[in-house]
Amino acid sequence: MGIVEKIKEIEEEMARTQKNKATEYHLGLLKAKLARYRAQLLEPTSKSGPAGVGFDVQKSGDARVALIGFPSVGKSTLLSKTTHTASETAAYEFTTLTAIPGVIEYQGARIQLLDLPGIVEGASQGRGRGRQVVATAKTADLILIMLDAMKSEEQRRLLEIELDAVGIRLNKKKPDVVFKRRTTGGITLNTTVKLTKTDEKTIRTILAGYKLHNCDVMIREDITTDEFIDVLIGNRKYVPCLYVYNKIDAISLEQVDKLARTKNTIVISCEMDLNLDYLIERIWEELGLVKIYTKKRGARPDLDDPVCLRKGATIEDVCIGIHRSLASNFRYGLVWGRSSKFSPHAQKVSLNHQVQDEDVVSIFTK
Repeated sequence: MGIVEKIKEIEEEMARTQKNKATEYHLGLLKAKLARYRAQLLEPTSKSGPAGVGFDVQKSGDARVALIGFPSVGKSTLLSKTTHTASETAAYEFTTLTAIPGVIEYQGARIQLLDLPGIVEGASQGRGRGRQVVATAKTADLILIMLDAMKSEEQRRLLEIELDAVGIRLNKKKPDVVFKRRTTGGITLNTTVKLTKTDEKTIRTILAGYKLHNCDVMIREDITTDEFIDVLIGNRKYVPCLYVYNKIDAISLEQVDKLARTKNTIVISCEMDLNLDYLIERIWEELGLVKIYTKKRGARPDLDDPVCLRKGATIEDVCIGIHRSLASNFRYGLVWGRSSKFSPHAQKVSLNHQVQDEDVVSIFTK
């Protein structure tokens, strides 16, 4: 029996099993097996085949955004309109057959927008080019799920299922659980909160299913069984996501209003250029980038070419963003702006000083 058949068999057994206190241990074991088989399914095979066309695109710019959706929802049109990159568009399905990159230039940042081929149902099990699409999506800093406003909500649910099956967790935070393997000493399980969605017996059952008999587990939030399995597997990607509904010019104002009020949702029309500027603004917000301006001694700050970094970045990250050698030759830095204790005056700082948006930085080397 192949892995796909085993996955289907477990899913059917889970669907048949009633959810109650008596069956939660059994369900926990089934979920652990399912996660393990899905991980095996996504591992590349060792057999070498003929050379083909490369699929993934080298990551460039300050951040990467992946466009995911079913065929013919307008992904290629959106790429063309926001990045001035020509991506083939047509009124038939599967126009895009490989990943096509474009660059959104916004507030001095260069954001790579990746138009991925349309996903089909069963993509996580390898149908179409689904496995390659979702693997590329794992490298993104933000995912845009593009949907057709004229179609039912089932399209959104199916896409979420496909992404969840390959370990992409949308708009979720990594569970606050510390897990460490050991060679001896058995299982040490500690919790700092009351567990209401799972229990110690289920957790120990899952650990046994993964043949983990010596480890330390510290649980610091009220997690579910699925979240604990995610921690054990360890290759889950937690990615922010925006749901982009295209073709709003073809539905009623009441429907547009309802969609627009949904969390993490943006309504647009690529055909009529509606709301595209707001979409780019939201992409910027979700990416959480900060702009850092550099200043040479005796000169005015360079406001035309900022260094764009993630929130929480330090002076060391600024050095690496300018040139790798700067960090190793660093003597001290001067910072003007929100992160300076003496604002509007400069503060002398070390490599671990945390910068904030629109700070001005001068780096002094040895």
